[in-house]
Amino acid sequence: MPLAITERSTGPARTAPIRRRDGVYRRITRTLAVVLIPAAWVAAPGRARHTACQWALAARFPAEDLGGLTGATRAAFEAARAEALWRDGELIGLTSGYRDPIEQARLFRQAVADEGSVAAATRRVLPPHASRHVAGTALDVRPSEGARWLERHGDRHSLYRTYDNEWWHFEYRPDGRPVRLPHSGLTLCSTPGLVAGTPGLVAGTPGLVAGTPGLIAGTPGLIAAGADRQ
Repeated sequence: MPLAITERSTGPARTAPIRRRDGVYRRITRTLAVVLIPAAWVAAPGRARHTACQWALAARFPAEDLGGLTGATRAAFEAARAEALWRDGELIGLTSGYRDPIEQARLFRQAVADEGSVAAATRRVLPPHASRHVAGTALDVRPSEGARWLERHGDRHSLYRTYDNEWWHFEYRPDGRPVRLPHSGLTLCSTPGLVAGTPGLVAGTPGLVAGTPGLIAGTPGLIAAGADRQ
């Protein structure tokens, strides 16, 4: 069985699995996009191919939700997957994009329970104040062929794979290609207290989830400075 596309997978994920059925999905989805071009031309003159692509991909990936992504992140993602479909016949769907802080905190607490420590959990999931999913600039994508396409060509749209152990995880980085790290836990090493300090990171202080704005959008170092954020 191929590795499930999930941020919290515990197995190695340096390379993406191959699924034979994805070739069938590619052909069907591209054909649908071609059929939709006339309607897309009426709905969005001048952007018919782009619009038809988004409609076809929405039919292929009906559960995906692009809401909550920043405007620039969403525009970059839509442009990248339109290029992938029309130029190379590849599909790129979204498994997980924006997450609200409460959901991210729940995932982090569960990871701590599963892994046995905060440090181990951060290799798979980051707490809300450090997560680019909460910031609306992270994308977990599928299928594996689409992820490989994005890894090769995403720089044209400022989209980059940021962790060795997560082939599905990409981030919008308009300032240029970040250093790719072995795993997300290393993003917190420069601030030890975030990993080993305040108990509130796991179960306590409500402010870490819904309170002090600086933890999510304020202090630049937590979201926007240098290192990768998941």
